[in-house]
Amino acid sequence: MGSEGSRVVVPRSFRLLEELERGEKGIGDGTVSYGMDDADDIYMQSWTGTIIGPPGTVHEGRIHQLKLFCSKDYPDNPPTVRFQTRINMTCVNQESGVVEPSLFPMLSNWQRECTMEDILMQLKKEMMSPQNRKLAQPPEGNEEGRVDQKGLVLKCCIM
Repeated sequence: MGSEGSRVVVPRSFRLLEELERGEKGIGDGTVSYGMDDADDIYMQSWTGTIIGPPGTVHEGRIHQLKLFCSKDYPDNPPTVRFQTRINMTCVNQESGVVEPSLFPMLSNWQRECTMEDILMQLKKEMMSPQNRKLAQPPEGNEEGRVDQKGLVLKCCIM
């Protein structure tokens, strides 16, 4: 009785709650994780992600912190993704840490079915790509602040 091409569109809040639950449970081998920045953020816009650098690359063992910002258009439009930790990758703006959509196909060809988990896993794969796996990196412990969209200086320290 249903039409072949119809699909159920999950509301934004349900989708984000689903992603939050997945993030809290942990992902795969534990080298990628994510969660909300502020439990009181009723719009669920600000998220933090972590990627542990993959073995056999210059990223091995490094802990990379990211901010993901889901506008009210998410998941119809991709989140803004920004590395807080200094990193050299071909798809990352060296000054701001922003993952450039034009250089990261998952963001430029965004599909509603994609998730924040997918983005983090794809960034980890990108670290293993030939163009990034041996790219010289800033020294560890480089805690230079990055200015976020609200003008606050963000710092990340690896303990």
